[in-house]
Amino acid sequence: MSEQISANYDTPWKEALQQYFEPFLSFCFPKVHALIDGRQPPESLDKELEQIVRQADSGERIADKLFKVWLQDGKSTWVLVHVEVQSQSDDDFARRMYQYNYRAFDLYEQQVISLAVLGDKQATWRPGHYGYTLGDCEVKLKFPIVKLLDYQAKWQDLEQSTNPFAIMIMAHLTTLMTQGKPPMRQQGKWDVVRKLLEKGYHQEEIRKLFRLVDWMMTLPPELQQNFETQLKRYREERRMPVLSHMELRGILQNARESLLEVLEVRFAAVPPELIEAIHQMKDASVLKQLHKQAITIGSIAQFQQLLSPNEAEGSGE
Repeated sequence: MSEQISANYDTPWKEALQQYFEPFLSFCFPKVHALIDGRQPPESLDKELEQIVRQADSGERIADKLFKVWLQDGKSTWVLVHVEVQSQSDDDFARRMYQYNYRAFDLYEQQVISLAVLGDKQATWRPGHYGYTLGDCEVKLKFPIVKLLDYQAKWQDLEQSTNPFAIMIMAHLTTLMTQGKPPMRQQGKWDVVRKLLEKGYHQEEIRKLFRLVDWMMTLPPELQQNFETQLKRYREERRMPVLSHMELRGILQNARESLLEVLEVRFAAVPPELIEAIHQMKDASVLKQLHKQAITIGSIAQFQQLLSPNEAEGSGE
């Protein structure tokens, strides 16, 4: 069986960073976490990041987030988190990190902490600095990185941790290592979800994390149905509250909302007929593909043309 649906790292990572930024820092960048006053919630700066990236003209983003945080000494600063998900090294990555950093400082005159999470398969690719020297002038940015691949050797630690990002990293690595192997991904997805259910989270926390894992670890429809049947049986046997069909299929509404959010950020006004067409679509894989295309497409008119051939395919039951 060939893989019918590709993995989706981008949206789950962005949502996880939005919902669990403090646990993310605690788990992945403890030295940075120690600097921050946890009594004041971080402020997401998505609009500011859009301006930074647009003016830096640095090409396609993968999963970037920008937050305003407060330090232990009462001062505020900005934390730029750049998540790179790819299967091979990228010679421009460190330069982009440098561009984002200096553009944020230049535009808003705020000190910036740049962090990189590398989710690729290349064990030796670890860009952590960018700079150049010309004459007596030297420019350099050094930024801390986390290589998700390193956690393969710490799998037991991931299983025992109650930090939400342990689940995210388990899901990411399992997805990465089962690329093109749907049956193995189904088993890996079940292993991750079972660990999620066994960590002692409250039901609301389970629902939020399950949604992120389900979004990332996409399966062909038949295997997804098998997975859901297995999950339902497991929870019934242990007398756990069973996730409703609506909750299991909530990924569909999330896909619609994420697509519309990208269109609104990029083009401001989205025609009502386009909004209605998107709400009528019932194929999450089509919506996810349109989401990726919406990030780089040139105009709303081009997107509408792109949508037309997908409407018949994506609006059926």
